[in-house]
Amino acid sequence: MTYEIACMSCGTALYSGFDLRSPGDVLKAADYKCKKCGTKLSTAKFSVEVTKLDGSFS
Repeated sequence: MTYEIACMSCGTALYSGFDLRSPGDVLKAADYKCKKCGTKLSTAKFSVEVTKLDGSFS
């Protein structure tokens, strides 16, 4: 299963991969800003969304 952390303003992926990473670690590495739109990001405004994707990924 792929895990992704994305900017809530523009949808740009800040992290995408198979390893679970702490949102705080991902945001800290990005200097708490979206690299595309520049929105300030915070772990206090963090939400979780789970989406099932149909199809074969083999």
